[in-house]
Amino acid sequence: MRATFESWLHRQWTKRGLLAWALSPLSVVFLCIARNRRMKTKPHRLPVPVVVVGNIYVGGTGKTPVTIALVKELVKRGYHPGVVSRGFGRKEDAPQMVLPDSPAVNVGDEPLLIARQTQVPVAVARDRVAAALLLLDKHPECDLIISDDGLQHYALARDVELAVVGARGLGNGWVLPAGPLREPPSRLDEVDAIVLNATEDSFDSRTPRFAATATLGRAKSLDGTRCLSLDDIAQMKKPVLAAAGIAAPGRFFAMLRAHDIEGPEMELGDHYAFDDNPFKDSKEEFILITGKDAVKCRQHPDIAQDPRIYTVEYLVDIDPYLVDLIEHKLKEKAQKENGS
Repeated sequence: MRATFESWLHRQWTKRGLLAWALSPLSVVFLCIARNRRMKTKPHRLPVPVVVVGNIYVGGTGKTPVTIALVKELVKRGYHPGVVSRGFGRKEDAPQMVLPDSPAVNVGDEPLLIARQTQVPVAVARDRVAAALLLLDKHPECDLIISDDGLQHYALARDVELAVVGARGLGNGWVLPAGPLREPPSRLDEVDAIVLNATEDSFDSRTPRFAATATLGRAKSLDGTRCLSLDDIAQMKKPVLAAAGIAAPGRFFAMLRAHDIEGPEMELGDHYAFDDNPFKDSKEEFILITGKDAVKCRQHPDIAQDPRIYTVEYLVDIDPYLVDLIEHKLKEKAQKENGS
């Protein structure tokens, strides 16, 4: 039911129809409140540089895979980054470090995925400043903070802003609730770079744009003991169920179809908790899920022990010139601070 509503809502947000016009007065109110809050917020400056990876679309742009790819590239270049995130769906707001085996219900599925795939320190809290201070206290070797999401969290001062635009583009271009945007499209003129993730959407902005390219890798069983290529699975001609609890499941399904993997597709809704086993009545011999879902499935014994379930690697390559730009911005600001 939730996944169906989310799909319907995003379809409504692609156009300026009757519903959008009816809600447009509320969007004016939302925009005024958001601007007033931004004006009154005093940013807190951390002792290390901060790079924010966020979006203006309400969800499903692929910022977390971009964050993971960026962290890996920065590590290759000699940085020691740490990551902070809100931790969507957490039951408490207190800052907490994320470990590879932390319960997803306590830290959020996306921060847990980041911790597992990057092996860098990760901290979560609604208050990103508090999360960052905890992280730096526990890991003083970190020389850079990456904020996964948080473009609108203005309490955290930032040195570089990246805005990720996904396959849905900017929708109808209006802010909530008449449209899907947290801030108007003009906000993109203020960021340092736009990352186009699976989109060639055309919109006006003078900000530099860089592409992020996604591919699917191998499929691994939840217990990590078996690994198959997608081509191997396709050639077996066995029944396959594709399932995804992410904001934009259609892209994952389309990428599987590109590998000639056809079968039923199960949209679970973003951040699906897996408190109930959605696969218990499935008869398929393979069940392919995303990494974001896998970190939660491993923590439910009845699902974790299902030998049919495989996690499909989701690999993102970012333009190396984007990393060059980030380094240039960081060095430029460091020189200004040292010269002042």
